[in-house]
Amino acid sequence: MTDPDAQRGDPGTSTSGRPTTTLPLGHLARISLYWLGLTAIDGAVGLFIQNRLKFDHYVPELEIGRTTFLLAIPVAIVGILIQPTVGSISDYTVSRWGRRKPFIVIGSLLDLISLFGIATANDVLALGAFVTLLAFTTNIARGPFQGYVPDLVAERQVGLASALVGLMQILGNVTGFLLITIAVSLHAMPLALAAVAIVELVTMVAVVLRVGNGRPALDRGGRSWPSVAGEVWGTDILRERSYVWLVGSRLFFLMGGAMLVNYVLVYFGQTHALDQDGANGQNFILLILVVIGNLIAVLPASRLSDRIGRKPVIYAACVIGFAGVGLAAIAPVTSIALVGGFLFGASAGMFLAVDWALMTDIIPRAESGRYMGISNLATASSTVFALALGGPIIDFVNIAFGLGAGPRAAYGLGAAFYLIAILLFRPVVEPPRTSRRRDPAPEEAVAAG
Repeated sequence: MTDPDAQRGDPGTSTSGRPTTTLPLGHLARISLYWLGLTAIDGAVGLFIQNRLKFDHYVPELEIGRTTFLLAIPVAIVGILIQPTVGSISDYTVSRWGRRKPFIVIGSLLDLISLFGIATANDVLALGAFVTLLAFTTNIARGPFQGYVPDLVAERQVGLASALVGLMQILGNVTGFLLITIAVSLHAMPLALAAVAIVELVTMVAVVLRVGNGRPALDRGGRSWPSVAGEVWGTDILRERSYVWLVGSRLFFLMGGAMLVNYVLVYFGQTHALDQDGANGQNFILLILVVIGNLIAVLPASRLSDRIGRKPVIYAACVIGFAGVGLAAIAPVTSIALVGGFLFGASAGMFLAVDWALMTDIIPRAESGRYMGISNLATASSTVFALALGGPIIDFVNIAFGLGAGPRAAYGLGAAFYLIAILLFRPVVEPPRTSRRRDPAPEEAVAAG
């Protein structure tokens, strides 16, 4: 049964094209819920790959860094191409389910095939093939869904919606990491991927059946679908200078976190000489501390950004992220590294709560699928760039200075990425708060319509 709120129709829009109807908190939570399913896949698959490479010996010990980089290249290329392209196509899609939902459903169902392949892959080539296939199938859903929330959320609720998006991403990562950690202890890692597939399906169904369709599709003006897809990469986007700088800053911020997360088992295994159970156990503790940091930071950061602006909060997130990853790089014992993980979690919570809101403030709302999809250039590229630099550094430093020195060097570089993010963020112009006029109340919007 569909939600009564959804049946009453989608939010009205102002003359600027922004929704004006205030949504109930439960409705806002359901809109963001699918992020939990998507990021649960990300967390579970990333940790699954680390376990296969490091502890199941899919590759030699001194080739782990290079292998993770090679696995990430096709994943990044597929994500960069598919997510913004399908997101833009969804801007113009007409269906009885609205312009976003068909892609969300199709992508989610295709993910089942990809996850099954990853779970049953018995060598690194098969693993890489199915991870690349997952990048294709999941981005069919991600691109349109990134534009879905801006379709529905009124400007006065952007800060709260951003916090909920960040919270769902945090809970999704927790879910994925936790499922893999439990599965490792049971010696049944493939079961974790089956469980994460169920999580994605449940969250997808909740969104598709219980959330409205969003704003109507744009008029294609007689253009073909290939023409629409090709326009995704039009140079007109470069005129949105603040958007371009924000995407660049996001790239380096996420690269810092990607360095920490994608080498965490290698770090514990090589630098602190832990076996598989020990490394996964420490990662579980790290996960708890990251989550605590996330939860402590996410809602206060969102509210603070509504009061003082988005930029100061993002600057603070960069500084705290630098401190957290840097502390892990020099930690002589795991307990100090765990403190660094807590700081990283607080940084990520602040960033996730505010970055999406600032992006929504800046982008043209009518083409939110295109712009939010292109922002995936940072999201998808962050991992491959982190691995492209971190992987060779780990292998080279390990060979030159001894096993265990490599992950420290990679984490040091990850900390430096936060400083680059600060430099790239400076040219971003946040819309003046005085220009964010109060939208009419729901009843006023109805009357105006």
